[in-house]
Order: sequence, then structure tokens, then C-alpha cells
Amino acid sequence: MMKTQLSTQWIVGLSILFIGALVLAGEGYLVQWLPGHRERVRLEALKPIPYKNDKLGIELQISTGFNGTTEEFAGGVRISRPKFMGFGPSITITSQPNPDGTFEFDPRALAKWQTDDVYLKIPRYSFVREKINNRDAVIIEQLKDRTMLVTARVVSPERIVEISCTPGQEDEALYIQACEESVRTLKVAGPYPPPPPEPIYELSPPSRKKK
Repeated sequence: MMKTQLSTQWIVGLSILFIGALVLAGEGYLVQWLPGHRERVRLEALKPIPYKNDKLGIELQISTGFNGTTEEFAGGVRISRPKFMGFGPSITITSQPNPDGTFEFDPRALAKWQTDDVYLKIPRYSFVREKINNRDAVIIEQLKDRTMLVTARVVSPERIVEISCTPGQEDEALYIQACEESVRTLKVAGPYPPPPPEPIYELSPPSRKKK
């Protein structure tokens, strides 16, 4: 009976030591491997892929993280990466004629977009107006249907292009960055704004010294 008891104790002890060693080894592996893996996933998702659509009059570099299924519809295209459970990230691009034929957005539309968060009480709303490849553009971020939505609008005299992206159920910060990087590469067909006029400097004659 004593031999059997000692043998059982030894087996239990060795098992505990073995399991403990595996746990420590696994933790060490995760500590060293996980940060590098996350960085590789991030860089892969942000890697740009050229995309051109002559029907929409656009050309841009779309982040790989959105690449997957392409669905064309009247006046636009949707590119999304399927997800086994739930829904994955997607980017939707639409193009419509610019009825005003202007190089800049209507001031009334700009004022509305800028104040939507106040009047409509939209959570996590931000509005930025900037230039994208020398064209007037706005970028709006907002929480919609429990996920972030990034919308960019770029205007040319011929068309107004809108790009909307959502991270779906993936890493929110990563895919917002992927969307913004994709949007800022957008080139819209059509004439560009004329360069600003050069400043005119008036040359005054040198003053004569009084004797």
C-alpha cells in the first residue's frame, strides 16, 4: 500500500510540475510573440491596394483590410471582407453629378454637416474640412448602429464622391485609420481648381534724403 501511495504522489507531483512548466512556457511565448503578431496584422490591414473605377471617375489606394467581395450598383461600389460570424469591415464609394459645377461645397451644406452633432445629438461626432489631392473635402466620423462610421466627401466641378467605411466587428481604431489613409489617396477625375493669383507687390520709389 505504501509503494502505491508514493507512486501516486510522485505522479501527481510530476504532473503539476509539467503543467506549470507548460503554462510558464506558454505565457513567455505569448509575451514575446503576441505584440509582433499584432503589429504584423496591423501592417497587413493597412497595406494599400490600387483601385480605379472609370465609371465613378475615381482612383485611390484601398487598405488591404477592406479587400474581399466587390459589389457594384448604380452609381457606386461596395468592397467588404466577409466574416464568419457577424459582419466585417467595408468601404462603400458613390459618385453623383455636381449640379452646381463648383470647386467647393455649398456653404449651407458645410454649415449643416458641421452642426449635425448639436442638432441631431450624434454621439462621437467629429467634422473636419480639408484638401484631398487639391480638392475641397470633408471627413465626418460618427457612431451609427453601435459601430463607428467614417464618411468622406470630395467635390469636383463634375461630381461629388462619397466614401463611407465601417470597421464592422473588427478592431475599431485600426479600421478607422485604414479608412482615413484610403480616403486621403482619392483622386477624382475632372478639372482642378485654378492656382491662386500671384500677389502683386507695389514698388515705391526710394525716398530722397533731405539736405
